Amino acid sequence: MAETTYIKAITSTLADAMRADERVFVLGEDVAEGGPYTATVGLAEEIGTERVINTPISEAAITGVAIGAAQSGLRPVLEIMFVDFITLALDQLVNAAAKAHFMSGGQLTVPMVLRTQGGAGQRGAAQHSQSLESWLTHVPGLKVVMPSRAVDAAGLLAAAIADPNPVVFIENKTLYFRKEEVPEGPAPVRIGQAVTLRKGGDVTIVALSRLVHDALAAAERLAAEGVEAEVLDPRTLVPLDLEAIVESVKRTGRLVVAHEAVEHGGFGAEIAAQVQRAAFDFLDAPVGRVGAPFAPIPFSAPLEDAYLPGADEIVAAVRATLSDKPSGP
Repeated sequence: MAETTYIKAITSTLADAMRADERVFVLGEDVAEGGPYTATVGLAEEIGTERVINTPISEAAITGVAIGAAQSGLRPVLEIMFVDFITLALDQLVNAAAKAHFMSGGQLTVPMVLRTQGGAGQRGAAQHSQSLESWLTHVPGLKVVMPSRAVDAAGLLAAAIADPNPVVFIENKTLYFRKEEVPEGPAPVRIGQAVTLRKGGDVTIVALSRLVHDALAAAERLAAEGVEAEVLDPRTLVPLDLEAIVESVKRTGRLVVAHEAVEHGGFGAEIAAQVQRAAFDFLDAPVGRVGAPFAPIPFSAPLEDAYLPGADEIVAAVRATLSDKPSGP
């Protein structure tokens, strides 16, 4: 085992991929200088600026160049500095990258990875703190990856770079410098495979990204009350490992889904809908949902702290779903 951080796992995986395959290159704003969060630090010095390319401040241009390069046989990894700014690249991403394989009758592939950073907690205000993953999961042709741990960030990024399809790889800024113990040389993680991080028999908690760590903290608090919560991290949203979630719910009978994004229209609603269809007869209570309120993210530190969901909200949702009694004779 070795100690690393989420951001170092990203950097080392990019370096390994570029050493192994000369088709892999990185582009984005200031990536040759290490990027805004040091994810690409040292790559230009080792690999060269022909493959670590600074771009103008134009998300549409960055994405357009990456799509053309991918269709020409290269494997670009582009960085959009904040997921909030993916709005400026949606035409390229949604109408070009996601549709090329289908509209070409399978003649074209777009093996590109779009790395971006989401999440609040750093006082970035309403235009630099959003969680917009549910928008992207609505687009056929895109894979959407959202790892919560360094080991999964490394494994899933390697898998995304090797994938022949466009992958949106969403990182959380507040996780970047969190220290973790990881195996030496982690193997790629299969895209579309969930992981169970804590076993329990009373309730299933499915959490995304930063909320995975809050879910584990909530589970420890609930254990002191005699409630054993199972915590599951989907790791990828598209494709979703529904089988793993349903298998857990069939054992626990209850489900709480948690994410940092606004609850209204969030991906938790999709998980809840799919589970109730696949495991309705096993549910002993309505599915609980945890998410942010339907409001822009405040800049004020106390207001942002109050706005963000966390372990307290997960504990409250679990208690609420446990208070619902099973129906029937």
